[in-house]
Amino acid sequence: MTIRVDERDLPDLIRSVIVTEKATIAMERNQYIFDVVPQATKPQIKAAIESLFDVKVKGISTQNLPRKTRRVGKFLGAKPKYKRAVVTIVEGQEIILFPEV
Repeated sequence: MTIRVDERDLPDLIRSVIVTEKATIAMERNQYIFDVVPQATKPQIKAAIESLFDVKVKGISTQNLPRKTRRVGKFLGAKPKYKRAVVTIVEGQEIILFPEV
């Protein structure tokens, strides 16, 4: 089962890399955590990671996280919705997030 993904739209699916203490520990297990567009599907995320970082993806786990409310004075609003993807890559490969200067 192959799903066609437009190559031009792939870089726009990945918003940022999440670098926290928990994410740094996960990097030791070849797992990288990305903030992605909420409408992105797993095959689209896989194609985007493989084309951007030139690695082979082993598995993907996604999480649709709830919107957070925000209060500014007496006004109550909500932050934008976001989706998190935990990408596991094949053993022996790595994504270099911080190139040495």
